[in-house]
Amino acid sequence: MDYAVIYEKTDTGYSAYVPDLPGCIAAGGSRSEVRRLMREAIEMHLELMRDGGDPAPPPTTWAEVVQV
Repeated sequence: MDYAVIYEKTDTGYSAYVPDLPGCIAAGGSRSEVRRLMREAIEMHLELMRDGGDPAPPPTTWAEVVQV
């Protein structure tokens, strides 16, 4: 499944979250680090949901960059 990930610049690096997976977040010092950590967080989040008997929610969020 393809989940939208929102990345944000912070004072100390970057953070990220998945709107369709509440509580699934990551933070890192660089873009590449937070991308890697976010992938791991999504995989772990979905695994814990499956282990708990919950189905993985279908992706419903999408994002795009609008140039103005």
